Amino acid sequence: MTAQRRTAARTTRRSRTQLSEALAACQEKKAEDISLLEMAPSSGAFTDYFLICSGTNPRQIQAISDEVELRLKRAGVYPNSIEGYNQAEWVLIDYVDFVVHIFSAAARQYYDLERLWKSAKKVEPASLAAKPRRRAATQGAKRT
Repeated sequence: MTAQRRTAARTTRRSRTQLSEALAACQEKKAEDISLLEMAPSSGAFTDYFLICSGTNPRQIQAISDEVELRLKRAGVYPNSIEGYNQAEWVLIDYVDFVVHIFSAAARQYYDLERLWKSAKKVEPASLAAKPRRRAATQGAKRT
């Protein structure tokens, strides 16, 4: 494997770990209708993943946002930007490799990101926790 591919694999693993933390934060704060989209490289998207969820009221939307930010800060990851926090209709937290969208029910229905980005692959949240398979040992390994 080339150095560039190893670096890309590490980045992808790190992004998936961070995304998993953000997902756990959403679940802990009782976010509803959680959806995870992996953006197709050909889509022209500015990120690799969208984590989309809904809150039932502005306070819950802000609480979900706060928990996502707090968990990732503990891991040493800071958002590139946060938008919409004060209005709490649609909070967008940009972590470059992934973007967290926290909607009110009305805003989510209106913007319908899942339809807008229908070329994206829907990812099951449980697959983030799945460990990558190890390669089989090489035949030329030393024996003791």
